Amino acid sequence: MTDLRSSLWFDGFDLHSYCHRGWLRQDGFSDEALRGRPVVGICNMWSELVGCNVHLRSLAAAVKRGVLQAGGMPFEFSVMTPGEALQKPSSMMYRNLAAMEIEETITSNPLDAVVVLAGCDKTTASALLGAASANVPAIIATGGPALPGYWRGQRIGSGSGYWKVSQAARIGDLTSEEYLDAETSIQRSHGHCMDMGTASTMACISEALGMALPGSAAIPAVDVRRAVSAERSGRRAVELAREDLRPSQILTPSAFRNAIHVLEAIGGSTNAIIHLTAIAGRVGIRLTLDDFAAASGTPVLVDVEPTGEFLMEDFFQAGGAQAVIHELLPLLDGDALTVTGATLADGAESAHSTNADVIRTLDSPVYDESAHAILRGSLAPDGAVLKRSAASPELLEHSGPAIVFSDIYDLSARIDDPELPVTADSVLVLQRGGPKGAPGFPEFGTLPVPQKLIRQGVNDMVRISDSRISGTTFGTIVCHVAPEAAVGGPIGLIETGDIVTLDVPNGRLDVDIEPAELARRAAGAPAFEPQYRRGYGALFLEHVLQAPEGADFDFLQNLEGEPTERLPLLLMHGWTSL
Repeated sequence: MTDLRSSLWFDGFDLHSYCHRGWLRQDGFSDEALRGRPVVGICNMWSELVGCNVHLRSLAAAVKRGVLQAGGMPFEFSVMTPGEALQKPSSMMYRNLAAMEIEETITSNPLDAVVVLAGCDKTTASALLGAASANVPAIIATGGPALPGYWRGQRIGSGSGYWKVSQAARIGDLTSEEYLDAETSIQRSHGHCMDMGTASTMACISEALGMALPGSAAIPAVDVRRAVSAERSGRRAVELAREDLRPSQILTPSAFRNAIHVLEAIGGSTNAIIHLTAIAGRVGIRLTLDDFAAASGTPVLVDVEPTGEFLMEDFFQAGGAQAVIHELLPLLDGDALTVTGATLADGAESAHSTNADVIRTLDSPVYDESAHAILRGSLAPDGAVLKRSAASPELLEHSGPAIVFSDIYDLSARIDDPELPVTADSVLVLQRGGPKGAPGFPEFGTLPVPQKLIRQGVNDMVRISDSRISGTTFGTIVCHVAPEAAVGGPIGLIETGDIVTLDVPNGRLDVDIEPAELARRAAGAPAFEPQYRRGYGALFLEHVLQAPEGADFDFLQNLEGEPTERLPLLLMHGWTSL
């Protein structure tokens, strides 16, 4: 067994070790509990402000049980919990902050390993970012999807169902009473969205990267097997500490290539492209949009909303992420190491799809191409993303005049104006929705179809922004346009009436503006005015990177090579050894 990291705190007979042990005796711990046993931190991203994560307290108890069974000593701690629904301006703005808190708490304390409990989408991303940067043995344990909703005799997902119900209410097809009935019928248990939104996607990605136990991603939140998985995560964390198996050994280039293939096969969220790029940067790996484009031959195998018709409970019953990995093994590096100590192929060897309608085979996919298209052109010089598996096929090649909204407030004020000069051929463009411009990189990119077009039977149109979209969104929506408007990107220079061309087969996104005219507009564009001048907001605006770089902070990336653990400064000021 490797020397335990916690021994630096607890194993000496000097003044420092005395104080380290003594302070914990206030919790009633014996000397035997603290010395010679792996100390496992349970990072609990629980919050009553985040319904997706409200049940993580009970899962923490299961993790503790597992740690004790394996001879370790568990210590639970809490960190900031980004929540998608309530947090403004965006939970994405606080992903990096939560990741920093996870990293700093792990590295500054006597922890030999850590289990990070996450659920809501940004919490799982934060967990992976923080664990990767800390580079202390770690395992990710997610909270699982909620039960499916039922409304008017039909099963409905909380994410994609929200968009459908809210649109019906917006155009007056539902009364307020009917809307509330739908709300209470859809949200009927704890757990994250029960479709392949960002939360489910990142849970599957955690498995694909090798950072979570095989088979753990899709277990429903209310299923007792979710607690069993948490308990096993606790047991395995003790073994990870003894083996000194670290994230840097698992998060290799092969692991990220595997994760990209899985992302495309499950029809996952566009947000995962941002998160994976940021996580890779934390361990010295430079992922680019070209890496995602290179997986364009990976077909979509999972028929789950918003790409398909089923929900995560069906996905779990059909075999979950491991069944997908098993089917994809010809495209993957099966020798990639996982937190189990075994390879990715070992974990998926016996996994098979038990429902060919939900998880398809490579020769009978849901969609022949990858879920995502990477676009470049005069409107997106540094790239943009479209989820083609959830788009309207007839709109994947489209030209039309732009209807431009300067920001989310302009959009809100004018989108349903009967005088808005919009037709089904128009291209809706939202500016200033990016990391700096919004600020915080919110999910503003799901621009609503104008009411007057919905009443004409138009349910989809090309929509473009430098913002993000929910993983549960469906429609022909281009997001993550880079550079964003706030830093001088061409998307900020478009005017209503400019002709925009989307050409997904050729990976193009262009606007018909002469270079001289574009330069004239750029010269007259107002300077960026930051909305925050103090606190975390100011830090965010000063250091956040653009979408193709994962919207991480520049000072958190580690692109020089392998991460190294920061050893703690153990000497206390003004004290000497006994």
